[in-house]
Amino acid sequence: MKGKNIVIIGGNSGIGKAVSELAIESGANVFSYSRSEDGGSKLDVTEEFSEITDLPEIIDGLVYCPGSINLKPFHRISIEDFKSEMELNFFGAVKVLQACMKNLKKSDRASVVLYSTVAVQTGMGFHSGIASAKGAVEGLVRSLAAEWAPNKIRVNAVAPSLTDTPLAQQLLSTDDKRSASDKRHPLGRIGTPEDIAEATLYLLSDKSSWITGQILPVDGGMSSLK
Repeated sequence: MKGKNIVIIGGNSGIGKAVSELAIESGANVFSYSRSEDGGSKLDVTEEFSEITDLPEIIDGLVYCPGSINLKPFHRISIEDFKSEMELNFFGAVKVLQACMKNLKKSDRASVVLYSTVAVQTGMGFHSGIASAKGAVEGLVRSLAAEWAPNKIRVNAVAPSLTDTPLAQQLLSTDDKRSASDKRHPLGRIGTPEDIAEATLYLLSDKSSWITGQILPVDGGMSSLK
């Protein structure tokens, strides 16, 4: 990763912060953007934009981290809720990818990492909003991987299960909730931001140079084991 220019959207907390720290430790030049502007440049992905300020001329890696956890019964999810999920998880990613495309193409071997969720491939109640939005992300990953392969741009996604981030604090607010969440995973624990960051760095690095168009489950066995 030494000397690579890595752009991280949503790099000020949770998984994004862990990815940023690990990339810096690996010798990368990190360009971080977030809505709060803490530790980087300001960017609200829910607003309209066609350009992103202060991007490096060459982008070797792009990570899109903004996400949501808004679990409700289907009958309580409004159309506006669905639109909000899509705006943050899908359309935000689309706008960022379009804004970064020219700079990605200037790299010899660029890598894009998006995030899905275990709930796309594993049906889970109360997840219809987020699973729908992340399902769209998975379709985008496969389509762009095919379209950008001639430009040597790889596009993949990581699909985590429940991870101990600020976004998940409501689901982990008591010891009983945390214990129950741990037990639902075959490996006996929920994920950490570092678990997801390590997988992300692998997909950004040349160690994964023959991998594109893939959805990598990092979920403690949730998606494939009983």
